Amino acid sequence: QVQLVESGGGLVQPGGSLRLSCAASGFTFSNTWMNWVRQAPGKGLEWVSRINSGGGDTWSPDSVKDRFTTSRDNPKNTLYLQMNSLKPEDTAVYYCAVDGTNLMGQGTQVTVSS
Repeated sequence: QVQLVESGGGLVQPGGSLRLSCAASGFTFSNTWMNWVRQAPGKGLEWVSRINSGGGDTWSPDSVKDRFTTSRDNPKNTLYLQMNSLKPEDTAVYYCAVDGTNLMGQGTQVTVSS
């Protein structure tokens, strides 16, 4: 079955960086578009980024576009989210998700605080 396992979250100071990973299995990762989404405390899910199957194209909202970079390593079945210049408002649980479905991992907590 589909498994998505996120890792790499933690506590970081404002302005810091984190790299999230998502290990995928149970489907043909290299043929699948993927997303990162997040959920801040008390709020709904927010889309963070989208990447095509080959990794050559990515999309993200203006709120993170200049700070977050999405990439993938298809031979390793792994999705990444490099987050730089983190802000307190980036605090959330981050999930990787299969594009066009409600399939997500268990999430990894990112807390940005001094």
